[in-house]
Amino acid sequence: MNADMLETILDAAQVGESSDWEFKSARGGLPKSFWESYSAMANSDGGTILLGARENDGRVRLDGLTDEQVRAYKKNLWDDLHNRSKVSVNLLTERDIKEVPVEGGTLLAVYVPRAGRTQRPVYLGQNPFGHTFRRHHEGDYRCPDEEVRRMFADAAATSADSRILEHFGLDDLDIPSLTKYRQLFRSAKGDHPWLVLDDTELLRQLGGWRFDRAAGKDCLTVAGLLMFGKDLAIRDPEAAPTYFVDYREKLDPGTRWSDRICPDGTWAANLFQFYLRVWPRLTDGLAVPFQIEDGLRKEETPVHESLREAFVNALIHSDYTTPGGVVIERHRDKFVMENPGTLLVSLEQYQRGGVSECRNKALQKMFVMMGGGEQAGSGTAKIREGWRYNRWRAPLLLTQEQPDRVILALPMVSLIPENALRALRERFGADVEWFPPAELQALATAYLEGGVTNSRLQDLLVDHPVDITRLLKGLCQRGFLVSDNRRRWSRYTLGDVPPQPSLLELMTPDASASEEGCPTVHGDSARTPGDSARTPGDSARTPGDSTRTPGDSARSSEDSAYSLGDSPSLPEVEAGDEQGRKLIDDVASKPWISSPKMQLAIQHLCSGRFLTIKEIAHYLNRQPSGLRYRLIRPMVKKNILRLRYPDSPNRPDQAYTTADNNT
Repeated sequence: MNADMLETILDAAQVGESSDWEFKSARGGLPKSFWESYSAMANSDGGTILLGARENDGRVRLDGLTDEQVRAYKKNLWDDLHNRSKVSVNLLTERDIKEVPVEGGTLLAVYVPRAGRTQRPVYLGQNPFGHTFRRHHEGDYRCPDEEVRRMFADAAATSADSRILEHFGLDDLDIPSLTKYRQLFRSAKGDHPWLVLDDTELLRQLGGWRFDRAAGKDCLTVAGLLMFGKDLAIRDPEAAPTYFVDYREKLDPGTRWSDRICPDGTWAANLFQFYLRVWPRLTDGLAVPFQIEDGLRKEETPVHESLREAFVNALIHSDYTTPGGVVIERHRDKFVMENPGTLLVSLEQYQRGGVSECRNKALQKMFVMMGGGEQAGSGTAKIREGWRYNRWRAPLLLTQEQPDRVILALPMVSLIPENALRALRERFGADVEWFPPAELQALATAYLEGGVTNSRLQDLLVDHPVDITRLLKGLCQRGFLVSDNRRRWSRYTLGDVPPQPSLLELMTPDASASEEGCPTVHGDSARTPGDSARTPGDSARTPGDSTRTPGDSARSSEDSAYSLGDSPSLPEVEAGDEQGRKLIDDVASKPWISSPKMQLAIQHLCSGRFLTIKEIAHYLNRQPSGLRYRLIRPMVKKNILRLRYPDSPNRPDQAYTTADNNT
């Protein structure tokens, strides 16, 4: 377990601080900033704080802690976590704190999970205002008071829309809206007993009207006003002054929009009227195949149900105290639903479904009673089912910070459309379409969406997340994808592997076969034998770049033993070793190379010099993790390579040379 954790730490140290990793030295005691990071990660998406490490100028140094420090810090941590004058809530268990031995000491890794809705905000001391933090990229920022208030509102047992509006009554409602709602309610639920009630009592049952015991009178709630109110009343400073709803139709790319619906004084711009006006436009033109159900033609498909669920979700999950408003867009090839506020569950929980955490429960009830929306945590599954029914790409959920927004994109394109397949063939060669379906899906997604993540592929594939991780790493090692190395948040974009010969071309005999006996391709002009200019995907420099001198980038022995994060400064391959230079260029230009040839290239690189895995990977246009496990370690065991620091094999700056090098 410790070995796996150390490997994770070394990978994290290569990247440096990010949204889910923070490095702290703690040599002089548990730093105050530890608790700021604890609060920030708990109020965001969680992360790991590593004690015994520090980052300076992009370099991470794994200093380690003494056994005495580890014992003292663990005791201090548990004491402070249970001290409400120190921090508002303890989120940790024993398994969240791990000791990881390294050369010269021990690292203390503290995993901070995301706080649940009712636990937020997680703050320091006894005053949440000014002492609540959130994580943004690699930094912790202090939350403004208004943001803290929104967290408290989301955490409350009563939903945000149940708030009583003491000075509002029936005169602030658009009565035609309420009348039309009764009609839809009857169509959805038949002769429901609430339908015989007067307007006030119907609203009370729906959550739009409540008795204010403090004031001793009946009043509208926020939900009642948002759903049925008049525009000016809704935007009153006592109600929802930042309220705004906006539908934009962008079917013609040459115009800003072909249709728009927003509050303009010509209609009662409440949520119910917005729904009535926008829904027909969203569904206009959607194909409805001829289907009979209970003797009647069915006028809706699973796509209609999914679209309605997504539309209603945007309305009932909005934080109407946050600026920005609800924005619904229809494009020729997708729908986009945006609403202000944060997700009340983690992205992982959202993907799993089954948990209903609604910000505006009364609004949710109102839409359910008229036939729109789900109330049992199955809305996410319903949205996906409809898109799967049409064999369209799965919906994509994104979150945005400052200001907080949730964005749901619903693409109306096939899983692997012909234009994507054509682009991949042009980029990687004709045989790419014969890749395993999961790999092809990953590449198509990276092309269509500008990148792909593990969680995104979980939407599109039935594979286990661990298998998806292996798939993505494999595509990286072969050069088809490039990772931004953000660990669990890693995003992968298309690589620059040159087009590969087709199977037919590979089967064509050629006199100039390689030493492995594999035929080469006639007329291949991508690279000439003496061309050492630039390897695909490396726009910075190559092994044969004549602008560098052999010794100008060798890592000095005075460099810190545990420094990471600096760009590799690479020595040039010996000018006289023409055969080695050609071999390295050849390996770097191809996604598939036999292990013996890779080992030979590594031997040429490491002959007479020490190189780190990061440097070797840069030369050979490969991913460091793949080289480490598949080639470097076996070569060390076979005594083909030797370590620069044999007594500390896990040093993050470990370097390798050939076994016959006596330097």
